[in-house]
Amino acid sequence: MKKLVSSLLLCVIFSSVVNAQTYFPEKNKWESKSPESMGLNASKLKTAIDFAIAHESQEDPNLKIAHYEGGFGREPFGYPVGPMKTRGPASGLIIYKGYVVGQWGEPDRVDLTFSVAKSFLSTTAGLAVEAGLIDDEKDLVHPYMAPIYPYEPIKLSINKADHFDQDDTFELFDTPHNRTITWDHLLRQTSDWEGSLWGKPDWADRPREGAKEKRARPQNAPGSVYEYNDTRVNVLALALMNIWRKPLPSVLKEKIMDPIGASDTWRWTGYENSFVIIDGQIMQSVSGGSHWGGGMMLSAWDQARFGYLTMNNGQWNGKQLISTSWIEKSKTPTPANQGYGFMNYFLNYDQKDIPAAPKTAYSHIGAGTNMIYVDQENDLVIVARWIPGGDKNELVRLVLESLK
Repeated sequence: MKKLVSSLLLCVIFSSVVNAQTYFPEKNKWESKSPESMGLNASKLKTAIDFAIAHESQEDPNLKIAHYEGGFGREPFGYPVGPMKTRGPASGLIIYKGYVVGQWGEPDRVDLTFSVAKSFLSTTAGLAVEAGLIDDEKDLVHPYMAPIYPYEPIKLSINKADHFDQDDTFELFDTPHNRTITWDHLLRQTSDWEGSLWGKPDWADRPREGAKEKRARPQNAPGSVYEYNDTRVNVLALALMNIWRKPLPSVLKEKIMDPIGASDTWRWTGYENSFVIIDGQIMQSVSGGSHWGGGMMLSAWDQARFGYLTMNNGQWNGKQLISTSWIEKSKTPTPANQGYGFMNYFLNYDQKDIPAAPKTAYSHIGAGTNMIYVDQENDLVIVARWIPGGDKNELVRLVLESLK
């Protein structure tokens, strides 16, 4: 508790300094400065950028082909059900003290960002707490849930007499195990939620021990075991839409993306079958990643704006868009995984994720690799797209070398 209070105090002090001194870019305009004018070693910064360009991912740019050639395509029910698109070249941005000091590739290009979408999703949970829609993230989820009414036009053509004994709605948290899950468990990927959503069973996502073995194992007590699982991420997305009573992209646009000056080109989508009816309106529940397609499509510029927002503790040009306490909780390690906070904050306290970086640095990470590196100690944000995960530490090291 003492550590949390101290951290919150530092956030408040940091925010007051930010109000007075920090540059925030206008929409569609981000000021650039030469590395030399910012006290950087231009030659070393160029070395870092050349490294990122030379170490582009070797996976097929056609993401559908990459999906089926990779592990996801070999999973049970591993076929995509959401939109996918061919990606661009290795691209990125380096933001130092608020200004663009380096860029490469096609930072304007709108591409999938895979699990970086999870950081946007957990942000909508924080906004729900701030708005009073969730009293506390430690609350059980099931008391907040109404029955889910799926939009299934195909049912109009079936014989209703053959299905009169089947429910027209479904419950997300109706098993004894699922009724013990809190919002915090979902946010930290420790819920071990059981069930199937949008045709994707929980056990079919990355069954490394084998599908038969995973189906047979007992469910872990919520909070006890960390497991990266996109079915459960999509459960959180649907649960949040259920309490917001409107699509999450609308929430994100109003509360976050418009205030930070994001472009009008980003899109957050779900699956071809992830539609429900709420208050008489057909709404799509979004994907928290692009494991099966869908998810967040945006430019490197918009990625950088989000990273810059979190670096500034949720404050943008004098407005507190994400509460400082939520940012702090997002950076608090999950007890079951010391390198993970709220999704998708990858932490570096043990310096295992990015050894060259400070312990306080963190990253929003998605497959590809898509990385938004956030470093408050060095006032630095790095966006790197389509770089192998094993090369992200070297890129960060090279950029940090240029700061010296």
